[in-house]
Amino acid sequence: MDQERWTEVDRYIAERVLPADSALEAALAASDAAGLPAIQVSPSMGKLLQLLAQSIGARRILEIGTLGGYSTIWLARAVAPSGRVVTLELNSAFAEVARSNLGRAGLGERVEVLVGPALETLPLLAAEASEPFDLIFIDADKESTAEYFRWALNLSRRGSLIVVDNVVREGTLIDDDRRDAHIQGIRDFYALAAAEPRVSMTAIQTVGIKGYDGFAVALVSAEAQTSSC
Repeated sequence: MDQERWTEVDRYIAERVLPADSALEAALAASDAAGLPAIQVSPSMGKLLQLLAQSIGARRILEIGTLGGYSTIWLARAVAPSGRVVTLELNSAFAEVARSNLGRAGLGERVEVLVGPALETLPLLAAEASEPFDLIFIDADKESTAEYFRWALNLSRRGSLIVVDNVVREGTLIDDDRRDAHIQGIRDFYALAAAEPRVSMTAIQTVGIKGYDGFAVALVSAEAQTSSC
């Protein structure tokens, strides 16, 4: 089994269960033309995010890491027109591409793109939020994953789902000689989640068009206590 095989299987599945979608295809093309890195979620992962959000009737969604808005489109389609998606992006140029892609998809009014370091924006959201988020998707710099997860708990409620992408890193997280900051960030996330009594979590290894990686899903089982993290 190799990357070529994984990719072909992913394409086989997508061709059968994920109909062609002009808005999503345009978002990928625009992101590529703008020089954004091709690190967005796969189509299958995007659809999974949408299904998870729909399954819990999510009205408020937080995304940490917008890139070109590809995953944001999937999430925004899951909420009712009266629902809201807040997405955080560090890079202002990426954020502009995302806003354009969301507008083209007819979702601009449903999504708020906030620009700046997420660890500066998240405390502001916590101070201003009148309601918790029903689903939070973390897909930003891996070094800060544990801190993002901590804030996600602070912004959630009993029954919220927290989804964290890229938590396997081609299996390198178990290599003792790897001390890269992004790998250590994922290890710190696992340590935090394992010690956190408010969540029940699992992680799934995946292969496909994005290679070998995985994602975690955590169910918040108790109310978070507001804090400054």
